[in-house]
Amino acid sequence: MKRNVLPGLHLSLGITLFYVGLIVVLPLSALVFKAASLGPAEYWSIVSSPRAVASYRVTAFSALIATLFNLVFGLALAWVLTRYRFPGRRIIDAMVDLPFALPTAVAGISLTALFSSNGWFGSVLSEAGIKVAYTPIGIMIAMCFTSLPFIVRTVQPVLEDLDPALEEAAQSLGGSDWTIFRKVILPLLTPALLAGLSLSFARSLGEFGAIIFIAGNQPMSTEITALLIFIRLEEYDYQAAAAIASVLLLTAFAMLAVTNWLQSRALRYTVKG
Repeated sequence: MKRNVLPGLHLSLGITLFYVGLIVVLPLSALVFKAASLGPAEYWSIVSSPRAVASYRVTAFSALIATLFNLVFGLALAWVLTRYRFPGRRIIDAMVDLPFALPTAVAGISLTALFSSNGWFGSVLSEAGIKVAYTPIGIMIAMCFTSLPFIVRTVQPVLEDLDPALEEAAQSLGGSDWTIFRKVILPLLTPALLAGLSLSFARSLGEFGAIIFIAGNQPMSTEITALLIFIRLEEYDYQAAAAIASVLLLTAFAMLAVTNWLQSRALRYTVKG
């Protein structure tokens, strides 16, 4: 008689599928059905309206810049936390998870207080002619804050598990530090980096609480898509809200599909190498 590795597999699988269906599939299905209740012409009119298109542009561009910043800074932070020992390292490591625990509204209020024209950072930047609060720059900073842990926490375990013998062998062959990082370490980090990038970008696309306080929320300028969806819900225009939300949903699915494809290619390259 064949024994299952996990006792009660059928029961645990059934509970898992029920939970996923209730928490994930059901809300997404309701969103899709609500958006599908619109006719093609009406749906296109809503999702392609100038205000909606402006919100897509602000959201996507800000999320892209925040993700690219987190790619560099998050990788550097993960590298420092993994490769070096210094006083306060554990505190910094714990603070990386702060955006996970801190309510996003609190983060938004704190960032607004810091970067407003009379804030600690904002006053200095204002003297240099740089305005952060109530501008797209503020949106990017809020996205950077909330999505940074995704990069650090996906790359950090891979860095910790890297075999030092690989770097030692490359050094013995005369490789420079940059060459070792580019040809030995970076290919091994690529799958984790892609996963972190996709999670960071997706979090930035859907972020709401941390942004609305610092963005200014001006239509056609600093209004993000999540806020526009919220406004349509407050107007009881549920179909328009579902239609606009479906654009973010499709974008997220497309991004995950591309990321999975890139990860599979990176893994094949790593295995062959």
